[in-house]
Amino acid sequence: MNLKSIHNIYFIGIGGVGMSALAKYFVSVGKIVGGYDKKPSLATDSLIDLGISIQFEANSSNIHESFTDPLKTLVVFTPAVSQTNQLLNYFKSNSFQVLKRSEVLGIVTKNTLCLAVAGTHGKTTTTSILAHLLYQNNEKITAFVGGVSENYQSNFIQRGTEISVVEADEFDRSFLTLSPDFACITSIDADHLDVYGSAEDMQVTFKEFAKKIKSSGKLFIKRGLPFDGITYAVNEAADYSAVNIQIVDGIYIFDVQTPSGLIENLHFSLPGAHNLSNAVVALSMAVEFGCSTSGLKNALASYKGVQRRFTYQIKSEEFIFIDDYAHHPTEINAVHQAVREMYPSKKVAVVFQPHLFSRTRDFIDAFATSLSQFDATFLLDIYPARELPISGVNSEWLLGKINSPIKKLILKSQIVDEIKDLGYPVFITIGAGDIGVEVSELKEKLSYAY
Repeated sequence: MNLKSIHNIYFIGIGGVGMSALAKYFVSVGKIVGGYDKKPSLATDSLIDLGISIQFEANSSNIHESFTDPLKTLVVFTPAVSQTNQLLNYFKSNSFQVLKRSEVLGIVTKNTLCLAVAGTHGKTTTTSILAHLLYQNNEKITAFVGGVSENYQSNFIQRGTEISVVEADEFDRSFLTLSPDFACITSIDADHLDVYGSAEDMQVTFKEFAKKIKSSGKLFIKRGLPFDGITYAVNEAADYSAVNIQIVDGIYIFDVQTPSGLIENLHFSLPGAHNLSNAVVALSMAVEFGCSTSGLKNALASYKGVQRRFTYQIKSEEFIFIDDYAHHPTEINAVHQAVREMYPSKKVAVVFQPHLFSRTRDFIDAFATSLSQFDATFLLDIYPARELPISGVNSEWLLGKINSPIKKLILKSQIVDEIKDLGYPVFITIGAGDIGVEVSELKEKLSYAY
């Protein structure tokens, strides 16, 4: 497919984090862009500010006239959109070219020097660190990030179009559309078993992704994963390893041992060993890419993080409120490790919104174990996303398996009162559903309380 011959791009599900970044890209290269989403959001507001026309009703009669010619319009959809969506079926039935977001991302990045970040955990943070390192070293990048970078207040970072930095998503096997020059794999824990069926099937697909790397390219792997490549680790022997680690005023100060020597006195401000690991692989990719050590040190020190990745909403001596996107037991464990490392003597309460009935069912015992580590655990109902309910799979079932000293099933409207009544000094919201929408209001109400 030749994108140069396409004048207009219409996105179904344009407010999604991956879709909106791609929409911003097409605006940047002069295409006419429009789309649909279920409801307005901060993401759709930012797109409308760019001149993108967006409709919020799945009615084909409301499609802007710019997107009614099948010969001039490409339609992009996300797998999160139901196959019964009226707009999707209208375009399919009227000879429009209709492609998944991942297919279009593969086309966009095919003729660039592509750096891809894959893994069941850590993709978004690692992608954003890598993009920041390259951007601050004046590389001509276009970066598609699966979250909003705190440094750029966007999920789309651009200084040029010669180099692409992409989050390589394993859901729906989307990352198999990419042909990267450099790629990393951060983890391959079982997830998306509604797509893969088994952990073994997922591992096979990651190996297929590794084969997509160009013959002259490089694969970076976390030490211990069953792949051949450049290894990275924290306090372990590897090609790139963080060593001599200290925590000073909540900031990691460390060195990185590389194949050619020691990079000393690096500063990184995101808490948690998992984030330090993400920083090491992003740094290793940038070093192998050819960036200067001094430039990378300055860039890493200025990195601020990604929204909803251990994001401080309130940070005072009396009260800490942190928000995180964690939606898998491994990710919850990483949040727990980070908060205990930062606040080892404080009581910690968590509000968790499970994401997907199938994920809750598949990892019920692991969820219970990870959540039982907190001093108090409050559960919201399961956020269904793209799924229908599964009989017997609910938050009550999960609550019964949790062993926190305090545990309770609550509504969103009860969160503030429960946290105020409890009086614990550290509070965390976690989940990948719509709990993130509640954060600004929670921040406002809790700020008055403390």
